[in-house]
Amino acid sequence: MVELVSVVIPTYGRPDFLPDAVRSVANQTYAPVELIVVDDCSPDPIEPVVDECDTTGIRRTEVIRHQRNRGANAARNTGIEAARGDVIAFLDDDDRWQPTVVRTYVDAFESGGPSIGVVTVGVRMVDENGRKIGESRPTIRDGALDALLDGTRVGSFSRFAVRSTVIDSAGTPDERLPCWQDWEWQFRLAFHCDFEAVSDPVVVRTRGTHEQITDSFDDRREIAYPFLLDRHRERIRAARGPRAERRFVALLSKSLAFAALDTDRYLTAIRLLLRALRHDPFLPEAYLYLGLACGGPVTFGSAQWVKRRLSGLR
Repeated sequence: MVELVSVVIPTYGRPDFLPDAVRSVANQTYAPVELIVVDDCSPDPIEPVVDECDTTGIRRTEVIRHQRNRGANAARNTGIEAARGDVIAFLDDDDRWQPTVVRTYVDAFESGGPSIGVVTVGVRMVDENGRKIGESRPTIRDGALDALLDGTRVGSFSRFAVRSTVIDSAGTPDERLPCWQDWEWQFRLAFHCDFEAVSDPVVVRTRGTHEQITDSFDDRREIAYPFLLDRHRERIRAARGPRAERRFVALLSKSLAFAALDTDRYLTAIRLLLRALRHDPFLPEAYLYLGLACGGPVTFGSAQWVKRRLSGLR
């Protein structure tokens, strides 16, 4: 049975956005909830900002400040260490929740039973004026590892919650990764529990000029890609066989190719997509993007524009 839910907000230098995130936790329809805000050594301490927020609906609020900037995963792990809840949920400082998020998590954990260790929900993207520009609804269920290998994405930290006992078994987010931290952790979690998805887009993410690029293509290629291969390739082969291993390599190569396309590295993307298809020729999305990459910025840019337009109409 789930009782206390811990919410961890890592933050760095966003005092204008943090209050909305804190208020969205305080406005949850479920209780009890505790809030742990981890200030990753912001230029100006964030505790006064939290103190000014109305946290009446929260059982316990704690602000922890790092003495040096250590990165978002280190901040999340500091929050995990301080958490007392049966379930730990995460919220980025520039995202916010609808009032039913924690209730949605708890209901899914309780209805799914003890085998469910991760619950994920949908997200609605809005611009800085609050206008909807897209949404994403998760589909992952039960066979979490197989779903991840099929390319299903759980999404960012703001969109999922984890049982604390599963974290004890799987470990915490890896602080060495500059990117793909959530994805790597989800693969580890999938070896220890089933996942449940609730499609309702109850997380709100604001897209705009405040967003900063926190990782680069080079970080993905030089650090994250080999890290995930080294950590999970043999384990996946042992658990699911050589075909699953090849699919894992193809999935990573395809994801790296998408990052290359986002930075206009079309030849690199073509090579990566061909690598993905060599490992798994049954990736229709890879064929599509290979064709777009071969057309260069004109075809790829046009396709991206159409995709954004269609997403905004949903």
